Amino acid sequence: MNTPEVLFVCVHNAGRSQMAAALLHHHAAGRVAVRSAGSAPAGEINPAVVAVMAELGIDVSREFPKRLTTDAVEAADVVITMGCGDACPVFPGKRYLDWQLDDPAGRVVDQIRPIRDEIDRRVRELLTELVAG
Repeated sequence: MNTPEVLFVCVHNAGRSQMAAALLHHHAAGRVAVRSAGSAPAGEINPAVVAVMAELGIDVSREFPKRLTTDAVEAADVVITMGCGDACPVFPGKRYLDWQLDDPAGRVVDQIRPIRDEIDRRVRELLTELVAG
C-alpha cells in the first residue's frame, strides 16, 4: 500500500499551509506524507501561528517557508490550495482542493485560533478519507 502524499499551498507558506501540514502530520502519525509550500514564501513563519500551534502541543518553531516547486506538485496525490490563486501548477490525475480560509497574516492569536480550528476540522476530515481505503 502506498502512503498518500498531501501538499498544502498558500502564498507565503507562513500561516495556513504550515498549520495544515503540522496538523495533518500530527494526526496522521506516519500514515500520510505531508509537505507545504508557498508561491511567494515569506522570510519566516508568522510568530502568532507558532503560538497557536504551541497551544495544541505542536511545535512549528523550527519550520520555515518553502518555495512551491513543480516537483512537489507532481509528487503529491492531493494538492490543497489556500488562497494561492493561479500560482499552483495543475497536473492531470491529481486531486485538487481549494480551502477558502482567512489569512492569519497581520492577525493576533485570538483571531488566528478560529482559523487553526477550522483547518484542524478539515484536516481530520481529509485524513479520514485518505486512510479509509
